[in-house]
Parts: sequence; C-alpha cells; structure tokens
Amino acid sequence: MTDIKPGKNEFYIEENGAVIARIQFIPSGTDVNGRDLIIVNHTIVNEGHNGKGLGKKLVDRIAEYARVENKFIVPVCTYAKGILESKKEYQSVLAN
Repeated sequence: MTDIKPGKNEFYIEENGAVIARIQFIPSGTDVNGRDLIIVNHTIVNEGHNGKGLGKKLVDRIAEYARVENKFIVPVCTYAKGILESKKEYQSVLAN
C-alpha cells in the first residue's frame, strides 16, 4: 500500500525519505454559489517512478480530501484534469 502524506496544500508520496510524487493545490476562496474551491495546479511524479500509478493515487486522494472537506476542485493541471473530468466518480467534486 502506498502511504500518501498530507503537506501544506499538497499530498505526497515518499520513498526512502525522499518525495517521489506530489499533487499540489491552492485554496481559492468561494465561487458565486458559496462553494469552497481548490485549484489543483500540479501533479508531479519523479522520473523513474512513472508508470506505477502514483499520479492516479494522488488524484484519488485529492478527490477524497475534497469530499471530506466539502470543497470543489478546479483542475488546472492537465494530468489531474484528464482523470477528474473523464471518470464519473469524480464529477461530484468538480467545480464546473
């Protein structure tokens, strides 16, 4: 199991004490409907760790965070945007 840790406006995965993948977000106030927004601006998986599903796990984690905290995601990161907009299970956390 991959241990995803919370940081300041991010979630990350470590291996041997080094961060190997992270997803970052920016708290972005509220929209016209009063919903709390977060902008997902980066998903980064270090070279050598690609193809292991780490980016997808981080997107899953940010979606879980949004559900629990009652926040809505504005995906700016193209990787996160592609996953979040293409899967039905994420539609409830998207700000659009």
